[in-house]
Amino acid sequence: MILPTLRTERLLLRPFRRDDIPELVPLIGAREVAATTRSIPHPYTAADAEKFISASQEAAEINLAIVRQGDLQLIGGGILRPDTNDKHAEVGYWIGVPYWGNGFATEAARALVQYAFETLQMHRVYAFHTSNNPASGQVLGKIGMKNEGKMRQHQRKWGEYQDVEFYGLLREEWP
Repeated sequence: MILPTLRTERLLLRPFRRDDIPELVPLIGAREVAATTRSIPHPYTAADAEKFISASQEAAEINLAIVRQGDLQLIGGGILRPDTNDKHAEVGYWIGVPYWGNGFATEAARALVQYAFETLQMHRVYAFHTSNNPASGQVLGKIGMKNEGKMRQHQRKWGEYQDVEFYGLLREEWP
């Protein structure tokens, strides 16, 4: 799959590259980041990053690095998992701890949703977050997603069950 490059006012979302590994490992490897995601291990190693980048270049999902346009500093990652049969896509994102609170997650998530609706012609985009990550729910609300409910103790992370909040947005609801 040829991965896109998306631009926003402050960000560039582009395919991950092997030369991202030195910046990627400490950002994604922070316990605070791993704690709020389904699949990021902790500790996170260069070998994990190498495997992730190789897999993301071959997968049917769209996995993009989030970098600041001005200095091309890697600050996070975003993903779309499109399902062409049902015309829906899951959106996800993570931002490195030093960049939290600057609106980068909202800006990146909005770009991914726009790409899903306008380029991929999806009918619906959905996302979820664990209840220990309410900031992600705020991001999803800011981009117009509706909370569709909670699945109690749906996900297990580090031996503990977590509630998961689900969100969705239909194409006709997209601005």
